[in-house]
Amino acid sequence: MALRVYSTLTREKADFEKITGKKPGDVVTMYVCGPTVYKPSHIGHMVGPVIFDTIKRYLTYLGYKVKWVVNITDVDDKLINRAKELNTTVPELSAKMTEDYFACLKALNVTGIDHFPRATQHIEGMIDVISALVKKDYAYELDDGVYFDVSKDEDYGKLTNRDPEQMEAGARLEPNAKKRNPGDFALWKSKPGEPKEVQFESPFKCGRGRPGWHIECTCMAIKELGETLDIHGGGLDLQFPHHENELAQSESWTGKPFAHVWMHNGLLKLKSGKMAGSLGNVLNVADALKAVGGDALRFFTLSTHYRSPIDLGDWEPKPGSIPTGLESAKAAHDSFVRFAERVQRISGRPFADLAAPTRTEIARRFEHLSFTEHYRQFCAYMDDDFNTGGVTGVLFDLVTFLNRKVDTAKLEDPATNNPAAKAEFVEGATLVKEIAQVLGLTFTAEAKTLDGGNELVAGLMQLLLDLRNNLRTTAKEAAKDNPLKKSLFDQTDLIRKRLGELGVTLEDRPGGTTWRVG
Repeated sequence: MALRVYSTLTREKADFEKITGKKPGDVVTMYVCGPTVYKPSHIGHMVGPVIFDTIKRYLTYLGYKVKWVVNITDVDDKLINRAKELNTTVPELSAKMTEDYFACLKALNVTGIDHFPRATQHIEGMIDVISALVKKDYAYELDDGVYFDVSKDEDYGKLTNRDPEQMEAGARLEPNAKKRNPGDFALWKSKPGEPKEVQFESPFKCGRGRPGWHIECTCMAIKELGETLDIHGGGLDLQFPHHENELAQSESWTGKPFAHVWMHNGLLKLKSGKMAGSLGNVLNVADALKAVGGDALRFFTLSTHYRSPIDLGDWEPKPGSIPTGLESAKAAHDSFVRFAERVQRISGRPFADLAAPTRTEIARRFEHLSFTEHYRQFCAYMDDDFNTGGVTGVLFDLVTFLNRKVDTAKLEDPATNNPAAKAEFVEGATLVKEIAQVLGLTFTAEAKTLDGGNELVAGLMQLLLDLRNNLRTTAKEAAKDNPLKKSLFDQTDLIRKRLGELGVTLEDRPGGTTWRVG
């Protein structure tokens, strides 16, 4: 099956190669709108990066070479206002919040972004683009800035499929009685009284100022990736006005299509409504990571098709609490962590060290094995507009299937010698690893540190497990009518219960007892 992708512009799916003209081996260019770095990243800021990181991983898996750029908006109204509130400078605030954003990306294993251009690094280029638009009569100058004339763009509104008057209704437009049309948007702003660090020299009659939000992305995207992108992505909330305006000014400037494919990801939602800073119900990434870990948070994001809303469930914003949707995702993710640990016990190798063959190699190696259908379903879902929600279902089915094989063949029993069953299990685990790698998932438990250091904790835990095992052994050997028998078993259950209350899970297996935090 050929890869088919939905484009917001055409409102239909089409073969990726036909839309872009690119084939495996070619370079695919992808631009995704990044953050305005004025506050710590919340979990909504990670939805787009996780989704498009996975899209890049799959395109790479298919043989394409992908160059992916995400911009950093480090000069903007929000930054200026927030810096003033905190009595700091815009550069200082943006630098600090950019580092926070990078740390969040790392925690969620978003590794595919090739470049992060900053808006302030491209001021000269933005002035050149604005000057060109003025010269072509797509923009005009006023005493407070330069504006794009939406009436000059004959197909303005084609991305959102609305005419300018419809888009103006209810939109937050910049008021200015001197504008030719209410929907005209600022390409350059000149606001007396703003800090000097956000004012740049310009050739426009309004003088010193700063770029508008939309022109930043046009300039950086084309500078980094060329006049026509293969993929332009971002959240659904950016479709208007940001992407609509970005599209209009870009194509008016170059006279060429700005992007072959426009992709918009769905947004997070709570049962009570949307998540927004103005509502006081925003969950910062740092707090979510403490509760569920980066891998589980990524798993949660990918459990829904990228164009659909992501349901967080119920949540009462208070310290230490997380939405019910994240709790469920954490529980589901834990089952994959346990499977990865099982792989290591049976194979003697960490799950992370399993080989990850290419798509062609897997198709050839697995065609004679019992889980070939799982691989076929994985490919079918990803080829159908990157349906990661369907793929997570395939992973559940595959892991359940492999766990059943382990139990049936008793592969964790030290007395079992079944090399054929073990080899097939390892092959199946390799397929799990390959699918997980495409999704950017590691299925590793988050490291938990306790006072005294990990080595001391591990030693104390092993001592406790040895004492518990001695109690279990003595209880099993005791005569049925021995009154100590039940007491000894009660003590082992008490140890399990009390450790569970501390967040430590014990698992009794034929080869011994294992433990984990969480």
